[in-house]
Amino acid sequence: MKIKIYLTFLIISAFTSISIASANSKDIFTKSVTYKIDGKNFVGFLAYDKSTAQKRPGVLVVHEWRGINDYAKKRAVDLAKEGFVAFALDMYGDGMEVAQAEARNMSSAVGSDFPLIKKRFNAALSELKKEKYVDKNKIAAIGYCFGGGIVLNMARMGTDIDAVVGFHSSINTGLTASKGDIKTKVLAIQGDGDPAAPVEKQKAFLEEMKASGAEFSYLIYQNLNAHNFTNPEGGTYHKNEAEMAWASMLVFLDSALK
Repeated sequence: MKIKIYLTFLIISAFTSISIASANSKDIFTKSVTYKIDGKNFVGFLAYDKSTAQKRPGVLVVHEWRGINDYAKKRAVDLAKEGFVAFALDMYGDGMEVAQAEARNMSSAVGSDFPLIKKRFNAALSELKKEKYVDKNKIAAIGYCFGGGIVLNMARMGTDIDAVVGFHSSINTGLTASKGDIKTKVLAIQGDGDPAAPVEKQKAFLEEMKASGAEFSYLIYQNLNAHNFTNPEGGTYHKNEAEMAWASMLVFLDSALK
């Protein structure tokens, strides 16, 4: 019962904030940003509200396992409407979105190479911080599926940004945080029946976060037997839970980036 009351509070608070802060779509500026890492091109996607010159928090968006796609870019625009400067980064290079058949191998190769993750994430973080409207002292990152695993692993590797949010993340990746490793606030959101994160993995993640001393929140949606429940283009989209997850994220970021 306490969980249900807490979630209801989050949703009401978030949608109250949305009604006040949302920008008009016509005011959202977007552009592709090409940057280099070790001589290779990476192509991110920047979005912000051009109607104000005020400094504002920056948020990195880390894509799903197929690469930087329309959904990651849409989420960057959604964040821009909420008053953030958002940058959807490219973890694979060349702005590529791989075929479904290649996604497992690509995501596994990149997602298991922790020094590579850090290098590519931090390169994108540097690009975000270059933007003139970004408050460099208020930075967060969100990620979906593969991208959720990326932001959680950056937390495990001691990233000094303010907050990370993982949606239906790869929560067990072979990298385990020790006491004191995690410096950022963490929010992870999952369905209780996520086939990619069965109960034993969820328990292991919870114990890891506790043992590390992290400041974390873990939201589990009951009776949700799906992995990727947030992307409307996917076959396992759950509208109500997706909207609740987004609203909870907004409240969490509002608190973490004060």
